[in-house]
Amino acid sequence: MTIAGSIGILAVIALILIIGIPLGDYLYYLFRGEPSRMDKVFHPLEKWLFRAVGADPSVKMDWKAYLRALIMVNFAMMIFAYLVFRLQGVLPLNPSHIKGMPWDLAFNTAASFITNTNWQNYAGEQSMSYLGQMLGITYLQFTSAATGFVAAIAFVRGLIANRSESIGNFWVDFIRIHTRLLLPLAFVFSLILIGLGVPQTLLGPETVHTLQGVLQTISRGPVASLEAIKQLGTNGGGYYNANSAHPFENPSAISNVLEMLAMGIVSTALVWTFGRFIKNRKQAVVLYVFLTAILIIGAFIIYSNEAGGNPILQHVLGIHGSNMEGKEERFGPAMSSVFAAITTAFTTGAVNSMHDSYMPMGGFIPLLFMMFNLIFGGKGVGLLNILMFLIITVFLSGLMVGRTPEIFGKKIEAREIKLATIAMLAHPFIILVPAAIALVTKVGTSSILNPGLHGLTEVLYAYTSAAANNGSAFAGLNGNTVFYNVTLGLVMLIGRYVSLIAMFAIAGSLAKKAVIPPSAGTLRTDTFAFGGVFVAVFVIVGALTFFPALAIGPIGEQLQMWAHLLH
Repeated sequence: MTIAGSIGILAVIALILIIGIPLGDYLYYLFRGEPSRMDKVFHPLEKWLFRAVGADPSVKMDWKAYLRALIMVNFAMMIFAYLVFRLQGVLPLNPSHIKGMPWDLAFNTAASFITNTNWQNYAGEQSMSYLGQMLGITYLQFTSAATGFVAAIAFVRGLIANRSESIGNFWVDFIRIHTRLLLPLAFVFSLILIGLGVPQTLLGPETVHTLQGVLQTISRGPVASLEAIKQLGTNGGGYYNANSAHPFENPSAISNVLEMLAMGIVSTALVWTFGRFIKNRKQAVVLYVFLTAILIIGAFIIYSNEAGGNPILQHVLGIHGSNMEGKEERFGPAMSSVFAAITTAFTTGAVNSMHDSYMPMGGFIPLLFMMFNLIFGGKGVGLLNILMFLIITVFLSGLMVGRTPEIFGKKIEAREIKLATIAMLAHPFIILVPAAIALVTKVGTSSILNPGLHGLTEVLYAYTSAAANNGSAFAGLNGNTVFYNVTLGLVMLIGRYVSLIAMFAIAGSLAKKAVIPPSAGTLRTDTFAFGGVFVAVFVIVGALTFFPALAIGPIGEQLQMWAHLLH
């Protein structure tokens, strides 16, 4: 570890927090439902879009109507993307004459991108036409991010409502987040990336003569537009198979820092927006402090392991220095480590280095962050998971002190706790059960390319990434089989929508309740003491559910490496 590398890690995380606060204020003004100066700019386009989809923006929806509209739109978009992937061989904008995807890969890819997971069992430049990249991938990267975003805003409205069934209008929220946030930000970021050297063209691949005198085909296409929303929407995925390690997606140290900022600023801003909605900025500050602390600790654990190098190489061959396997020289261990921490903390899934090549404890942190699934998290769903664990923490704290649990002026009763528990337990269930099935069946183990505990970690990482809607991967696992395409696709869908349904039901229940003024018996959630309890709860839950699997995965592998038992 170096001082420059450590300062670089802290600077990137600090910039994310600094940008997140004013952006959070903007989001608050955007969704509080009052007229603004921005209406003159965006109203004409939004009115046209309302007419195009046949929606009435004046209608107020309860949680069931809101959720029904959300799921129907998502289902329709998934079917549309599936057809694009299957038929891309006969559709236009296919200069490389790429064939349509097999049914299982098309299902996996459609499920992946509609759920904001962006897991890729295909090499983008070899398996996807330009139309597929734009209509099937880039389009869903906008809409899936918007879906999680509006779900979080709807929940917050239910939390602060006073005896009301309305949590907003899905169509208003869904269209506004596109027109007033995602599209403008993505447009500007695309131009910046183009200026830094990222391709944006509809021309076909270019064949060139190398310095060695041989021919090489260079793939190109609409890369910058995909890369922009990929990071801003915490989508992940990539135009190229190498993802953000590819020089056409991430050409320099400057683009690398910008991509990390893009991954973090909106999810961080949502925490501040939440504090504005509940009229308690101190609550946002408490969450900021503890979540940022975990992010920093995780980034430095990765950095220390990667900078420390491989103890077996040091012992057997006397080779000292950083572990540079799977990393780009232009980024180095520090910026690779913080990228790995940010991409899994914010559940983006983009990678600028191969996590499969990390030291066991270096790969442990990205895996752990996805298991927690609330270190700021992805667009909207990260805030939903934070609120889910806040509800559970308030309930447990109320039991310990003998008080009726309440949160933000709403009493927490059996219905809310049951729904929050369902949302919480669904996550480990859809990770551990499918992973266990894969590890005891030939069809599952045949895709593992590395023996021993590392191979177990590859499978565990795959299902954790799918359940957390992250999309990053341990590249040693061959996921492009019928078994993995189908099971991972189902895990993505369950991981996305089961928790959304449960949280919407909680929002509907809370919206109907009266707001209770704070009293002497109110349990304050905006204190650092409560913040410590909140962290303890989700760490203990994570340890109880995942520690056995982690012990025989990355932890066991690290112990073997220290004991020089690996070959």
